[in-house]
Parts: sequence; C-alpha cells; structure tokens
Amino acid sequence: MYIILFIFGLIIGSFLNVVSFRYQEGGRLLGSKSIGGRSHCPRCKHQLSWYELVPVLSFIIQKGKCRHCGGKISLQYPVVEILSGLIFVFVPYFLKINFLPFNFTSYFAISYWLFVILWVLIFISFLLLSIIDFRLMIIPDQINFFLVVLGIILVFFEKKLNIFDSFGGGSFLGHYSLLLGFRSDILINRSAVVIFGIVFFGLIILISRGRGMGMGDLKLSIPLGLIFGWPDVLLIVTLAFVIGSVFSIILIISKGKRLKDAIPFGPFLVVGSAVVFFAGYAIVNGYFKLFGIV
Repeated sequence: MYIILFIFGLIIGSFLNVVSFRYQEGGRLLGSKSIGGRSHCPRCKHQLSWYELVPVLSFIIQKGKCRHCGGKISLQYPVVEILSGLIFVFVPYFLKINFLPFNFTSYFAISYWLFVILWVLIFISFLLLSIIDFRLMIIPDQINFFLVVLGIILVFFEKKLNIFDSFGGGSFLGHYSLLLGFRSDILINRSAVVIFGIVFFGLIILISRGRGMGMGDLKLSIPLGLIFGWPDVLLIVTLAFVIGSVFSIILIISKGKRLKDAIPFGPFLVVGSAVVFFAGYAIVNGYFKLFGIV
C-alpha cells in the first residue's frame, strides 16, 4: 500500500512542479495558463514525450538535462516529486501509529481515510506554497483560502470524533500542551491562536513597515491557527524563526547575501509545521527532560 501511495505521490509532485513554474502573480493557480497545454522544455520549448515525464526516473536517465537542447533541468523537479511521495507515505503512517488507534476501531474505517486525506492535502498545499514563495516571494491567496477551508473541516472532524479529547487534547505536543491552557474547547483554542497569529504578525509588519514580514505570511497564520491550534503554533513560529535565521546566515556566508535582502518566510513556517507534526512531542519532551521534568 505504501509503495502505491509513494508512486501516486510522485505523480502529484510532478503536477505541483507544473503548477508552480507556470503560476504568475495575480493569475489563477489552476487556470488554463497554469495547467493547460502539454509540458515542454522551458529553454528550447520542445514538447516532451511521455517517457520524458516519468517522475524522478526521467531526470536520472537524462542526467538532469533536456534530450533535445542539452539544457539543465532544475533540481526542483525530482526534489518536489520525492517530497510529495514522502508526504503520501509518512503522513498516513504517522497518523496511524500516533493518533488513530485511540479513536478508530478499524484501520479501513472511512473516518480514518477522510482524516488522512485532509492532512495529505494540507501538506501538499504547504509544499506548493513553499516552492511558489521561494520563486516569486509571494504566497497565493488561493492556497491560503484552500488551507482555511481544510482547517475548518479539520476542526469539525476533531470535534465530532473527539480527537481533541485524546493524546494531550489533539496536540502534537502531547500532554505538554496542557501547560499553556486553552484546552477546554477546540473552538476557543482555535479562535485564540488565530487572533494571536494575526496580532503577532501584524505587529511585525507594522513595526518593520512591511520589511520584516509580508501580508502573505500574516494570512498564512490564519490557516496555521485553525489546523494546529494552541500551543503548537507557538512552537511552529519559534522553529520558523530559528531555522530561517540559520538559513539566512548560511546564504550570507556562501552566496554573499546582504542582511537587507528579502528571504521568503512562508517556507520556514511550513518546515516548522512539519517538524511539529512529526516531532513536536519529542522536541518538547527532550527539552523538559533536561530539567528533570517529564
């Protein structure tokens, strides 16, 4: 099953590459210009055959070059395809072993698959958001809106299936989430963290006059609040700033970037979200063990 999921994820990753490269600011994410027409080499414009579009394998066989003009193919293609494949494998696997056994009696229960599909769609949207933000320095409103819809559906699922009442209140930080409050009701929890995100990022934009943060990042805080809740978002934002700072320092040292150069923050929020999703409990547990608290 996981092999099939990985292959399907590779195919979806190939589609994400097409959408991300063709998308232009202000355009429709899934409009005719983004997904219409046959795939072609961005340099020589030669229309690609089906065997040149096989995810990952075509890149390896062609040694990362176009068969017609010899131009280099962006490494983004296989990287995004592999990341998409890993999402389709590890998101269902993680949910199965950590969350769902507490709430579902059957592995093939329809509720399980709907819950998994929601999270896979969330991470696929995160991936598309990241590669577009890296290329254009913008986060499309269409992705943020889609994530808000997924977040609202996820809140409904957690409330109806009582996931919020298990595993530390449905938090990826486990029982440590209870230390920071707002765990009595999922609607109060999600509302509080959405307000926190808007105020926090809004203040950064206001104080820096738009140079320290973009409006897309502020808008992204809304679906993050709905999807992860409090206090998970607090750790996500902290990790995003730490990882972003390390990445920026590396760029400054290796590529001569200046401190004033803009760097997209959305991808770091996504990385922080992934880290909290897969390892949030382990990180917090390890931190408290340093002080003899478990």
